[in-house]
Amino acid sequence: MTSCWIVTEHGLTGTENQCRGVAAAMGLDPVIKRIGLRQPWKTLSPFLGFECACTFTGDPLTAPWPDLVIASGRKSIAAARYIKKRSPHTKLVQIQDPRAAHKIFDLIAVPHHDPARGDNILVTDAAPNMITPEKLKAARTQFAPLLENIAQPRVAVLIGGDSKAHKLTTARMITLCAHLKNLMDHGYGLMITASRRTGAAQKKILTESLPGALIWDGTGDNPYHGFLAWADYIMVTADSVSMIAEAATTGKPVYLIPLDGGSRRFDRFYHHLQKHGAVRPFEGTLSPYDYVPLHDAGLVAESIHKLMQTAK
Repeated sequence: MTSCWIVTEHGLTGTENQCRGVAAAMGLDPVIKRIGLRQPWKTLSPFLGFECACTFTGDPLTAPWPDLVIASGRKSIAAARYIKKRSPHTKLVQIQDPRAAHKIFDLIAVPHHDPARGDNILVTDAAPNMITPEKLKAARTQFAPLLENIAQPRVAVLIGGDSKAHKLTTARMITLCAHLKNLMDHGYGLMITASRRTGAAQKKILTESLPGALIWDGTGDNPYHGFLAWADYIMVTADSVSMIAEAATTGKPVYLIPLDGGSRRFDRFYHHLQKHGAVRPFEGTLSPYDYVPLHDAGLVAESIHKLMQTAK
């Protein structure tokens, strides 16, 4: 079996999960390497170069070297370059545009809304992720005691929060809760999860506005995948490419909850997925529709398989 490392920065769970999704689609059991950088590389990477063993903190980067590295995050560029110097046979794959040192990677996977293009660049619809029919089937079974008696149709509501580009204001939260209350009044069952970025004040509005709704309080097993598995519809705030991509991988109707702010990059992302037929803006009502589910992890995995075959 192909030996594989996933190399990411400490704390970047979202990007690590993108790498995990690709490895899982390849049927690999990767070793996870979470790293940091010492100075001056911490400030000057990826432009400084001259990486050595003392460059890195966190998990050790030592032989035996893997056949494949799947990396993501700015700090992983230095690690990838270091590994390639020590092990020229190792294939390097970067998830997301590194924005530097493109030539050291054998393959770079970027979402459609990122502008990077080139001979070694694979363009995907969105972000690869860990959502598969098998994972959803397992989650449906695991969370059946919690979710099977919720009123139908069931709606998974995935709430993010403030980010560099977006802001979940009090006014937005009050409006959202009014819409959700209306859905409940019309017989919809809600399964709601918020994130750390949602904020205590907005969570308070949520819980006080929607008595009777299932709102995960952060205790026990995370029902996120269970919500996706049991949902007839998915509503997700517009701040998270990862959450939107995961929702659109299920094949279920995905409605985007607007937030204040935004960026041209996010606008390109929304437009592409709307053109694909995967997402629609939420305007107060939900209607069923069909589309071809995203399959980005599988697309990246197929390209890596070809890369590994040509190396033999």
